[in-house]
Amino acid sequence: MSLLVVGLSHRSAPVSVLERAALNADAQTKLLHDTVAAEPATEAAVLATCNRIELYADVDKFHAGVAELSTLLAQHSGVGLEELTPYLYVHYEDRAVHHLFSVACGLDSMVVGEGQILGQIKDSLARAQDLHTAGKLLNDLFQQALRVGKRAHSETGIDRAGQSLVTFGLEQLAGGGDVQRWAAGRRALVIGAGSMSSLAAATLARAGVAEIVVANRTFDRAERLAEILQEADDNAVTARAVRMNAVPDELTRADVVVSCTGATGLVLTAESVAQAVEGRTGQPPVTEPGLTAVKPEAPQPTADENCPLDLAAAQPGFSVLGEAAVAGMDAATLEQHATWAAGGNTRPAGGRTTESAEVDAELITALAATAATVGRIPERRRPEPVAERPAPVVFLLDLAMPRDIDAAVHRLAGVRLVDIESLAEASADAPMAADVDQVRRIVSDEVAAFGAAMRAAHITPTVVALRTMAADVVAAEIARLHGRLPDLDDRQRGEIRQAVHRVVDKLLHAPTVRIKQLAAEPGGTGYADALRTLFDLDPETVASVSRAEDSTETKDRPA
Repeated sequence: MSLLVVGLSHRSAPVSVLERAALNADAQTKLLHDTVAAEPATEAAVLATCNRIELYADVDKFHAGVAELSTLLAQHSGVGLEELTPYLYVHYEDRAVHHLFSVACGLDSMVVGEGQILGQIKDSLARAQDLHTAGKLLNDLFQQALRVGKRAHSETGIDRAGQSLVTFGLEQLAGGGDVQRWAAGRRALVIGAGSMSSLAAATLARAGVAEIVVANRTFDRAERLAEILQEADDNAVTARAVRMNAVPDELTRADVVVSCTGATGLVLTAESVAQAVEGRTGQPPVTEPGLTAVKPEAPQPTADENCPLDLAAAQPGFSVLGEAAVAGMDAATLEQHATWAAGGNTRPAGGRTTESAEVDAELITALAATAATVGRIPERRRPEPVAERPAPVVFLLDLAMPRDIDAAVHRLAGVRLVDIESLAEASADAPMAADVDQVRRIVSDEVAAFGAAMRAAHITPTVVALRTMAADVVAAEIARLHGRLPDLDDRQRGEIRQAVHRVVDKLLHAPTVRIKQLAAEPGGTGYADALRTLFDLDPETVASVSRAEDSTETKDRPA
């Protein structure tokens, strides 16, 4: 059996695909059950975070395993296999081990070095253990990944190479300035009471905000988090809990909003944020200079009935001809749209000119070439930054996947929104520290050690079966000797028994030690087969030893 991982992350897929493929707790449970029920896999674990979805499995066939795991991911995520496949990555055996160890150390995180991934790996293992989908391989792998991650954080300065997603997000809200100076005296609204929201609330409290309001669908959890914040010794914040229906009123009073819920739809729409800003300033916020405010009733540009774009689905404030409007279109539809736009069928509306329509037509033509290569245009919901925007009066941090806050909020004047997509862009330019190279060396060493241990463990049942066979031979010969020499006393019989055992042990010692060493080296798995062939060991005897080891394996909770 061999380790296989199939997944997608912020490095392989756009945020729009990640948020559509996000798996809730029920979907993860069903995915695990279906994976171990599939023919190629005997073990399974899911690592699902805000920026990655990975399915780990112990499989007996590589190609069949990749096909089955990819299909299962598509089925349970709700994203079609054809659309999902270009964003999937596959790692096998040692490369899969290397990948998980790198993830555990924070090397593959959106913010390099963040430590929250260790808790998520721990939760992933606990879930697989509860559902009995993790066997010896995945238990050993995930336990070792946790140890490697802890080693990386304790022996290096990887924490200095990056920060937690929460801290990094708050720094982005503060415009790269001092978070404590920016947060001092502000009112904060935290939507959600899970681990990420709780971390954000605690970070805001230590940063010096004056008040934190916690809103959650389960009011008891909001109350508990508010009590914890209120009673903490490292801050002087005032904290209280509210129900979710109070969010619109609290949004009008809040300076900082952090949202991280498990909702599948939007928690805050662009209209609700616009209304909150209007309640604070007395003026409706505009999207960009020269454009109308974001309102549900904002007029949309009109187009010829032959336009393939669904105008009813276009987001308010976005051009129906520009890149945001055609996001997600396949190549054929995009080419049709380009032909329609280039043919002069556009009608200037909403302040647009014929010249700008021609520019859009050229853009669509260029995008069509891209779509012909990758199949479709990845969704691009956030526009380019607008120059000379007014200073924000409301700061929003969206840490949810799928997103809680409408991406159209990016266009509202007087509002600064930081979400997973913008965090990915900001962290892409982060400098790589020397500590990162040190962590990479740790990962390489740990992968080699884990591989050697797994290969050595693979031959152990064969060695045990060999020694069992030798012991049976010794016992049979001693019994035969006792029958032929009945006059021997107990002392003589004991001496003969010990002598025979010593001879057998000495004959087997060097070969079994050496074969374990050879098996631990890359490509050494064939030595077990050679040993079984040379000594004519019964395969069922070897298999029974493996089953006995698995049944006595203690599946401890991850530390």
